[in-house]
Amino acid sequence: MKLDNRVRELRARFRMSQTELAEAIDVSRQTISLIERGDYSPSVVLALKMAKLFKEPVEFIFILNDGEEFQ
Repeated sequence: MKLDNRVRELRARFRMSQTELAEAIDVSRQTISLIERGDYSPSVVLALKMAKLFKEPVEFIFILNDGEEFQ
């Protein structure tokens, strides 16, 4: 199973750069890049920080993909 995410989409909606998002949740820009590419699964704390910032449920931002098409 793969963890898909909507981080890039939400960053665009909030007009934030990777650097701005990273600073807002206290991680590196590289961490944001890795998350967006699906190469890094964030901790629960980090996922919750993003959910709070974007005012969305964690389940909207991060989706456990069991091989079916991601929408």
